[in-house]
Amino acid sequence: MVRAARAVRATNRTAERGRGAGVTVGTRPRPRPRAGAGGRDRREPVQPGPSGPRLRRRRLLALLLLIAVVLCGFGSWALYGSPWLRVESVSVTGNRVLTDSEVSRAAAVPTGEPLISVDKAAVQRRVRQELPRVRQVTAERSWPHGIVLTVTERRPQLVMESAGNYVEVDSQGVRFATVGKPPKGVPLLVLEPRKPAGKRYFSATRLRREAARVTDALPDSVHRATRSVRVRSYDDISLELTGDRTVRWGSAEHRKAKAEALVALMKAAKDADHFDVSAPSAPAASGS
Repeated sequence: MVRAARAVRATNRTAERGRGAGVTVGTRPRPRPRAGAGGRDRREPVQPGPSGPRLRRRRLLALLLLIAVVLCGFGSWALYGSPWLRVESVSVTGNRVLTDSEVSRAAAVPTGEPLISVDKAAVQRRVRQELPRVRQVTAERSWPHGIVLTVTERRPQLVMESAGNYVEVDSQGVRFATVGKPPKGVPLLVLEPRKPAGKRYFSATRLRREAARVTDALPDSVHRATRSVRVRSYDDISLELTGDRTVRWGSAEHRKAKAEALVALMKAAKDADHFDVSAPSAPAASGS
């Protein structure tokens, strides 16, 4: 009995000392974390939040993106929806024979439409289709309200007589306009293809082109004296000059050599009325 009472009192004293030390009876105290290198406690790392400079950069990028979106939207509206950038005028440059109104009418540029939406390729195509005299045309936007058309016209290299009028032919053999009287200083083209070989192998377009190549190679003095170019076949081209003089040219090949031979021959035989440069290495002249 006495021993049992003593044991109970010892147990009570132990419990009281544990409560005073902050230890619960029947439980083990939590172990303290061990110190790592340098005597510091090893703890779980804490993820840092965004620092001040990084946060400011993010806010700046977001602001710039917002400004870019606003500017793009405003720009699209200004180009397509606003009344500020609309077609109000069409100007023409480079034309010599055609009038500004003729070119503008053929271009058919829609006035009042947004300038950015004008189809320049379609405008150029309409001008070339409506006006054969135009060899080349470019359409450019002139901000904020205009379209500029730059025209290159075909120039007559030859003319062909047709029902009392004259058809102009350019350096490519293209017939592009009909006029009431021949342009000054432009030779008359006469096509007399030999049948049936002439038409079988060489079209009229090909023969016109060969004749234009010949006149394009003539020196100025000879070109001014040329009244007509007669074409019977690809290799049978002749010139009729002032003073009843004639020149047998042959084909359009070796044009430069033939032109030089003709000039030298005309200087050497001033009284001649027929010249043959179809073989430029052996030119000939005849007549009084």
